[in-house]
Amino acid sequence: MAKYIFVTGGVVSGLGKGITAASLGRLLKSRGLKVAAQKLDPYINVDPGTMSPYQHGEVYVTEDGAETDLDLGHYERFIDEDLNKYSNLTTGKVYWNVLNKERRGEYLGKTVQVIPHITNEIKRFIYNVGKTSEADVVITEIGGTIGDIESQPFIEAARQVSLEVGKENSLFIHVTLVPYLHGSEEHKTKPTQHSVKELQGMGVNPNIIILRCDEPLEKEIFEKISLFCNVKKDCVIENITLANLYEAPLMLEKAHFSEVVCRELNINANEPDLKEWKKMVKRIKERPYYTHIGLVGKYVELHDAYLSVAEALRHAGYYYNTHIKIHWISSEKINDETAEEVLQGLDGIIIPGGFGNRGIEGMISAVKYARNNNIPLFGICLGMQVMVIEYARNVANLTNANSGEFDKKSAYKVIDYMPGQNDDINKGGTLRLGSYPCLISKGTTLRRCYKVKEINERHRHRYEFNNEYRAILKEKGLTLSGVSPDDQFVEVVELSDRNFYVGVQFHPEFKSRPNKPHPLFLGFVEAAFNNRHND
Repeated sequence: MAKYIFVTGGVVSGLGKGITAASLGRLLKSRGLKVAAQKLDPYINVDPGTMSPYQHGEVYVTEDGAETDLDLGHYERFIDEDLNKYSNLTTGKVYWNVLNKERRGEYLGKTVQVIPHITNEIKRFIYNVGKTSEADVVITEIGGTIGDIESQPFIEAARQVSLEVGKENSLFIHVTLVPYLHGSEEHKTKPTQHSVKELQGMGVNPNIIILRCDEPLEKEIFEKISLFCNVKKDCVIENITLANLYEAPLMLEKAHFSEVVCRELNINANEPDLKEWKKMVKRIKERPYYTHIGLVGKYVELHDAYLSVAEALRHAGYYYNTHIKIHWISSEKINDETAEEVLQGLDGIIIPGGFGNRGIEGMISAVKYARNNNIPLFGICLGMQVMVIEYARNVANLTNANSGEFDKKSAYKVIDYMPGQNDDINKGGTLRLGSYPCLISKGTTLRRCYKVKEINERHRHRYEFNNEYRAILKEKGLTLSGVSPDDQFVEVVELSDRNFYVGVQFHPEFKSRPNKPHPLFLGFVEAAFNNRHND
């Protein structure tokens, strides 16, 4: 039987439950255990796919095409395991499933209630993530904070799972804030005490309490929380704010975090093998160089909208022993006249994904500047599409070429709907989602980076390269270096004579790991590093 670990949060949101869960996953995996991770989100949206980045940050896509919470990115980057559609569950999806079952008559005319029908649906997802991955340990993070009305069914479902599998197979970890009051110059434990009391009132007694703080805590704090919250002394663990999140597993393991978890769950596991992780963290701290990358997007004031892109850039920077200094540049501030002033001095430019026409002309101007000045350029999804538009306008002389998404009346829709789609289609879950294969042409930058002839990458988009314009764009020098095996979809465009000028329709950032940087990000950062203007 799999072991089930539930991670809850108290006092305030944003305490790092996701990083705590991901760090524990890395530590348990380093002990030789098979780990699966899952996030339960209380919001009523079916998934984050139709949510604004300003509301939610980025949408993370799994191999099997689920649009999920960004915390799943942390799980995959730390644990290095591909998650699936059972790894993220929302209140909306729970009620959607339950109501569809009710309409089909599956409840045999019974009154549908929160308990047992809603909680049973939640439990089904919790159990399925372990079954589908054949995991030894399932780590489930419950979003929000204790006391939120939306979270109550998830807490109740977790309580029921613990009862069903037994206390020897279940564990509750509660992450809370220990604030420091500068007026009295002391840390305060009352918020943690009240949060734990609230959790206990819902029938759950936490086994381990993680204390989020900015400075080291006094010994008396641990003793007090142990006594008042009814947990063992070594089950109260400090989690200090760190400059680099990949140090978190090492910091937590100094307090014997995974050892305590294994003891409480009666797991007989090897000692953690963290040599590779420690080597990586050491390399992160000792980087002597700086490489300046301009990230040109429409949501740059919210960095979480491009979280995986930023992390993938940093991963490549770790490999090349360079700090990646990301310059967050709003595409609305760029045009042909201002491009040089805004973009000069950058070692490389990356244009990530997005939807809608706001800021598109600025992205096109940024692409034009990079192409004319031979600056390493990397376009992802929307970024690839604006690269095609810019090339069509300014090299192929297709005046005012555009995407059908931005200008339905354009005479040259070099980017347009996928076959069979139209404006009337529902917005949620109808994109090309998940992993698809791509064939790579010889003698291209793409082949040089990947070193293989076929790859699989994750997609999240609705519009495609319009095949009607393949011939003219190839004639004008644009290389279509990656296509689907059936030759129906153009997946990658590039200028092969440049050090790096590549646009991809997929999202390679989702498959980058801190100790295994993605080949395309390695290629881009290498080109930018060699192009850097100063250290």
